[in-house]
Amino acid sequence: MSHELIAILMFSTMMLMLFTGQRVFGAIGFVGVVAALLLWGDGGSTIGFSAAMKLMKWYPLLTLPMFIFMGYVLSESKIADDLYKMFHVWMGPLRGGLAVGTILLMVLISAMNGLSVAGMAIGATIALPELLKRGYDKRMVTGVIQAGSSLGILVPPSVVLVLYAMIARQPVGQLWLAGVFPGLMMAAMFIVYILVRSWINPALAPALPPDERNMPRAEKLRLLTAGLLPIGIFAVMMVPFVNGWTSLVESSAIGAIAAFLAAVLKGRMTKQVFENTVRNTLGISAMFMWIILAALGFGAVFDGLGAVKAIENLFTDQLGLNPWMILILMQLSFIVMGTFLDDTAMLVIVAPLYVPLVSALGFDLIWYGVLYTITTQIAYMTPPFGYNLFLMRAMAPPEITLRDIYASILPFVLVMIAALAIVMVFPQIALWLPETIYAK
Repeated sequence: MSHELIAILMFSTMMLMLFTGQRVFGAIGFVGVVAALLLWGDGGSTIGFSAAMKLMKWYPLLTLPMFIFMGYVLSESKIADDLYKMFHVWMGPLRGGLAVGTILLMVLISAMNGLSVAGMAIGATIALPELLKRGYDKRMVTGVIQAGSSLGILVPPSVVLVLYAMIARQPVGQLWLAGVFPGLMMAAMFIVYILVRSWINPALAPALPPDERNMPRAEKLRLLTAGLLPIGIFAVMMVPFVNGWTSLVESSAIGAIAAFLAAVLKGRMTKQVFENTVRNTLGISAMFMWIILAALGFGAVFDGLGAVKAIENLFTDQLGLNPWMILILMQLSFIVMGTFLDDTAMLVIVAPLYVPLVSALGFDLIWYGVLYTITTQIAYMTPPFGYNLFLMRAMAPPEITLRDIYASILPFVLVMIAALAIVMVFPQIALWLPETIYAK
């Protein structure tokens, strides 16, 4: 049996296991281990051990539990709620102001947690009821929350980019910095769309009535101070790192400690909050480590088979495609896979194939990490089976139907496709910041 046929068999077996509902790390790891044993006998058993040692020695992985802990502290202690109250008062007089405030809330939540699920949960439980109660169109608000929550996997500290860094062997810090401007650009494009749509049709997103927004200036300033606390935590964490005073791991520890102390000082670090935070942090961190371990083993078998070189020859020599056509096809495949897989599964399935191919085609792997992440965001919200669509349906009230959710997201998907095209045409949007910071 040829190596190409073995690679196809491995890939198809893994996809079949995923379709039958097996856990991602279980399907990937099982196929990798069995293939290694069948190909190389007892020698194949060392692949899993080598992957485990590589994982344990990867020092930047320590950032993963730190940032997850920080995000859950801010979420479980309700410090993130203060952000929305601040935006509610300060952005309310503007048509579409609460929707704009929700996008800004999602950006800040993303900068605390790095997971889109956290932004979705906070948006659906805090922002959605308030927006509906104040006469906002239900399709408008569900689209805003889904689009805003997707920023969690692009704006640093993105957990997905940590996983990409491990598989692509790229610096996490550079990837995070590369996601800053594309993430802020996409948030700004969402805000412009909301404001223009609200200006054309004010009934979709009315301004707050005067009786709700009129309050003493002292109260407004108090809300502003409370809402700025999470921003201060993020600044305390990132400023030393950007200036080169601390390493990435040290900055993540500073962020976790700052969030914990803020919750303690505000009297919100109860026993229940602490237990929930630690339990969720351990659960998610362990899940990601198992997935990374399985992906490293699977990728090692693929490297040994020479599958990446075979695919490169298929695209470039046999089909005669130029590098940009191949890159676009890869992005389209992510969108298709995103209709039934989450971002982590997509990455660990195709990264062993795509990352070496992207490098061989002459593209920058830091830039490609941003492209992958934006494409994943699009896939998350693409009907019929986008991951975020069903999360939204699970959290939304009964009056918001699945049809509403599908219709709500289409304008935002178009905005994200435009953002993806802009970053592809102008790579320096992603690369300027990491090149500048790391050149110091």
